[in-house]
Amino acid sequence: MSIRLRQYNSPNDYNLVDEFLIAHYQPGNTDGNWLQPAWEYMHHHPALDTSSLDKIGVWEDNGKIVAVAHYEAQLGEAFFQFHPAYRNLRQSMLDYAEQNLYARSKKDGRKFLCAYVNNKDEEFISLVKERGYTRKKEGDRPLLWYIPPNPFPSINIPNGFRLKSLADDCKWIQVNRVLWRGFNHEGEPPNNNEDIESRKRMFDTPTARRDLKIVVEAPTGDYVSFSGIFYVPTHKYVYIEPVVTDPDYRRKGLGKAAVLEGIRRCSALGATVAYVGSDQAFYQSMGFSKVHYSQCWENTLKSNLV
Repeated sequence: MSIRLRQYNSPNDYNLVDEFLIAHYQPGNTDGNWLQPAWEYMHHHPALDTSSLDKIGVWEDNGKIVAVAHYEAQLGEAFFQFHPAYRNLRQSMLDYAEQNLYARSKKDGRKFLCAYVNNKDEEFISLVKERGYTRKKEGDRPLLWYIPPNPFPSINIPNGFRLKSLADDCKWIQVNRVLWRGFNHEGEPPNNNEDIESRKRMFDTPTARRDLKIVVEAPTGDYVSFSGIFYVPTHKYVYIEPVVTDPDYRRKGLGKAAVLEGIRRCSALGATVAYVGSDQAFYQSMGFSKVHYSQCWENTLKSNLV
């Protein structure tokens, strides 16, 4: 082995990591690596701190990526992706994260890091414990899955509402509004060009399909529920992100209908499993069950580590 550690080079490395995640996907996501659409969604989300992308660490063996340590939105968090034969890099990756991916507390300026470790990786859990990390259960990241039934049952919504996709009717102002209200922001959203363009970037990503971005249209013509669906044909899986419903239209089964319609469409394309990064009762009521979760471990870093 000839292991080389280097900094992430944006945008050139985006596709390389993308391909790495697809190539080393394990059925049922038993390895605990990120699913490829999560990487895609991260890079096109408006919350991403793009100024720090070069702090992501990439490990290569003879020019091939074998591991990546990165944040998701902001520094202060660390996620770890492995080639299955290179889990021996855990210590090196944690060292790198502590030195490069930390943030400073707004209260006292001290450096801290939240390391996300798969609950089935006992060696990594032991390592963070030895370093003095403390478990923060409220920060855990669950992953659930759902096996689409065959035949797929009919999907019911209240009279007057319509299931549509962005391929049928793409009103970005309406997409912006349902996302704004669905994430419980008060009032009406800003609809300036910057906000609308950010929504386009979120959902017109490199592998996205508008026919898999599902909306529920109310009798008023407003979009009142939205489900973002990604499909990875290489491994025939679905990834769901995000799902929102306008507070004025909740508890009508609209969000469930949007999610199931997206899965139904992917099932027709050959999908055999759907994943979502949430353990809300909403998903469990549809038949989703837990695969695993990434445990959140937090540490205030000593000066000699950084």
